[in-house]
Amino acid sequence: MADEDFSTDEKVRRGVARALGNFLLLIVLIALLGAWVFTGYYELRQAGGEAALVLRFGEFQRTETQPGWHLHLPIPIESHEKIRMEELQSVEFGSGGAAAQPGEGGEVGGDLVVQTQANNVVTLAFAVQYKRKDAYQARYKVADPEATLRAAAQAAVREVVGRTSIDDVLSEGRGRVQSEAKQLLEEILDRYDAGLEIDRLLLQEVAPPRDVRDAFDDVIAAEQDGERQVQEAEGYRNEVLPQARAQAVEIVRSAEAYRDAKVAEAAGEAARFSAILTEYERAPEVTRKRLYLEAMEDVLPKVQKLVIQPGTGAVLPYFPPSAVGAPPTPSATREGTR
Repeated sequence: MADEDFSTDEKVRRGVARALGNFLLLIVLIALLGAWVFTGYYELRQAGGEAALVLRFGEFQRTETQPGWHLHLPIPIESHEKIRMEELQSVEFGSGGAAAQPGEGGEVGGDLVVQTQANNVVTLAFAVQYKRKDAYQARYKVADPEATLRAAAQAAVREVVGRTSIDDVLSEGRGRVQSEAKQLLEEILDRYDAGLEIDRLLLQEVAPPRDVRDAFDDVIAAEQDGERQVQEAEGYRNEVLPQARAQAVEIVRSAEAYRDAKVAEAAGEAARFSAILTEYERAPEVTRKRLYLEAMEDVLPKVQKLVIQPGTGAVLPYFPPSAVGAPPTPSATREGTR
């Protein structure tokens, strides 16, 4: 009986141990399965504009660009590769820049030598800033995107500078050269499906060859002096023209005032003449005599005048001794006139 009880207890212990082992194994399997499934979870951050290329057994499936958590089939069925799309990168050319490789054609002592129009040459140093615009193309379409960018950038700059005069490249035409080279570089990269977007192409240094650099410096200095003198002349013009305009306005206003005064004076004389004409039409003889006497008074203001009634010319006029040589008074003149 004791042997049977022992056997039963042993079976129970073994059953419990087996169940516990199975349970622990299940937990482990679930944990491993969860960890395996979790390998398909990944997060894309908005900072830097992260994108993910999802691959299934190494073959490209899709591109995920939305920020946040994403899920694909667990590894090794599917995997992903993150790419920072908004990360701005830069490549420099010439003057010992990152793209100046020893032995490359057209470079002398780290300077990028480019031929301009009319077979002139200049030394250049420029930089290209770029970022990725297509994750799949940037990762898989070209073997080395940066090397492709270096070759395309030099080709674009050489083509644009080659059809531009050396004076434009060295002075006011630099902005146009940068713009055209950037546009041409973007077209070349699009033809290659490089998946890159050019943010800026900047000419950092443009100089003539070392042997003639002093002569070019003199030319540039002369051009700067010419521009300075033009600016000084424009400043003088801007100072003198307002004064001349003010004087012209003053002269015009003075002439208009003189014109208005003369017109008013003429209008007054005309009105006076009309009034005299009216009086003349009423009493012609009296008006004629009055006008004659007023005219004589104006013409001979200091001469003593004696009015004699017509028909008394044979009578000897009497001149008082006190009146001889004495200037007539206005009252005496008016009395004599009457």
